Amino acid sequence: MRERLYNLLDSTKGGPVLVIGDIILDCYLSGSVDRISPEAPVQVFEVEGETWKLGGAANVAANVKALGWEPILVGAVGQDRDAEVLRALLAREGINPGFIVADPNRPTIIKTRIIAMRQQMLRLDREKKISLSKAVATKMLSTVRAKIKSVQGVIVSDYGKGALPPELLAELFAICRKNGKITVVDPKGKDYGRYRGAHVITPNKKEAEAAAAVEINGEAEYGAAARKLFKIAGVKSVVITRGPEGMSIFDKPSSRGLHLPAEALEVFDVTGAGDTVAAALGTMLFAGLSLEDAVRVANVAAAIEVGHAGVYAVSKKNVMDRLEADRQANGKLMTIKQAALWASGLRAQGKKIVFTNGCFDLLHAGHVRLLRKAATFGDRLIVGINSDSSIRRLKGPGRPLLHETDRLEIMSAIDCVSAISLFSESTPKKLISAIRPDVVVKGSDYAVSEVVGREIVEKYGGRVELVKLVEGRSTSNIIDTIIRRHQR
Repeated sequence: MRERLYNLLDSTKGGPVLVIGDIILDCYLSGSVDRISPEAPVQVFEVEGETWKLGGAANVAANVKALGWEPILVGAVGQDRDAEVLRALLAREGINPGFIVADPNRPTIIKTRIIAMRQQMLRLDREKKISLSKAVATKMLSTVRAKIKSVQGVIVSDYGKGALPPELLAELFAICRKNGKITVVDPKGKDYGRYRGAHVITPNKKEAEAAAAVEINGEAEYGAAARKLFKIAGVKSVVITRGPEGMSIFDKPSSRGLHLPAEALEVFDVTGAGDTVAAALGTMLFAGLSLEDAVRVANVAAAIEVGHAGVYAVSKKNVMDRLEADRQANGKLMTIKQAALWASGLRAQGKKIVFTNGCFDLLHAGHVRLLRKAATFGDRLIVGINSDSSIRRLKGPGRPLLHETDRLEIMSAIDCVSAISLFSESTPKKLISAIRPDVVVKGSDYAVSEVVGREIVEKYGGRVELVKLVEGRSTSNIIDTIIRRHQR
């Protein structure tokens, strides 16, 4: 499957894509909170940095560009300085800002996120939720009419900020139908009747619940919500994004749905994930991929996006590198949920599961001997590997030396390792709790009482085993030796 997706993606040739919707400017203020204000019992946030990024439909366009296509961005901004900042950001990304209309009645939409200790504390929204004037909507539609024949398809990014009034959408979909163009909609609000005429809608779970008036508690409710959305919106397909649970595809009203588990190895920030899904799904459909294959590519792209802080434009190379790494991993690489299901299936067969973990930066003979010995304690060995961000927290900004995709690929080549899972926390407790291994193995530089997860496994009858280390073999020693030799 991974090889086929890799080859399909590799063969895609980008072309023009029309992106229309709510254009947003994202601001990130980073800093620290170390004191309480003498004026009031509130924290004082000391600003240390300011970053501006493209948001909303502009972020969709940035993702389309990164995936190797040529976005034509249509939308509205205010007649203000913030609009100039946004246009400059678009130009820097190689996106033509010339199709954006200035609306004197509405300010440029800005979302400001206050971040301290890598955690979002507060979001400030500056906007005016009123529909476009008829004159601005007419200008936007004139661009659509002028460009529709030359584009491969249309992506609609609706953030519910007023840039897509029902009359504009009705005319947009009529133009697309007349010219045979596929339309993908990232929807908002409760009235999905306004999307009638689109091909695909991609609501998240919360949005699907609100629009279908169905409380989703399980797979049956996902199907019920999708059936109602087909009826309300009159679309050809419904793709419901489910966050850490993955995505569900419904290609027709009678479909039972196809569920794809989440691909994310590390979730850092979900901001912009919906934009990435819309861009990847749309471009893959425009390239001629089936709905299922297009969603699979979008699922991988979303997994890459949520591993970054703030919005991140996922490139074609990013996705191909991930598919290549997974392909090289010979099916061993698993998310925590996949690892838990894998382990559960093995236990049902009476198999004994062994777990060990580490950074495995610069894999050496000591590591290999530990892994081989660990594998002898059971039937299958699963290895937890610290993500890059986890290692930086533990060992400082100079580590790891090898990127996590390289470390995963190297680990997958070791025959005694049956499965691998990347974890972003400082310890593997969450992973151990999910897998429930029979044996946890660590090196003899630990005491049994010091092994992370010992109390978890012993509580259900598991045990800890310590393996004697190879003297003088460690990543730190290797690094020190390299430094000494190069300083001579």
